Amino acid sequence: MSTLTVTAKGQVTLRKDLLTHLGVQPGEQISVDKLPDGRIEVKAAQPAGQITDVFNFLKRKHGPSLSIEEMNKIAAKGWAGKR
Repeated sequence: MSTLTVTAKGQVTLRKDLLTHLGVQPGEQISVDKLPDGRIEVKAAQPAGQITDVFNFLKRKHGPSLSIEEMNKIAAKGWAGKR
């Protein structure tokens, strides 16, 4: 069990080992649920997006989608999404 200190502003800082355990990186979010008897549950927040958000990600504006060969060439070059 870990003991944390509450600041004068009512804030608590989670130590690096706890963030690592949660799998949380800087800039990511955690969720906190209030449970009975004054307990809380802290866990990594689920991403807000949906799997359908990535559909058509590799589709060209004018023309067919990229072929597997084209995708492999781009990945090999380390090309950051430019066409």
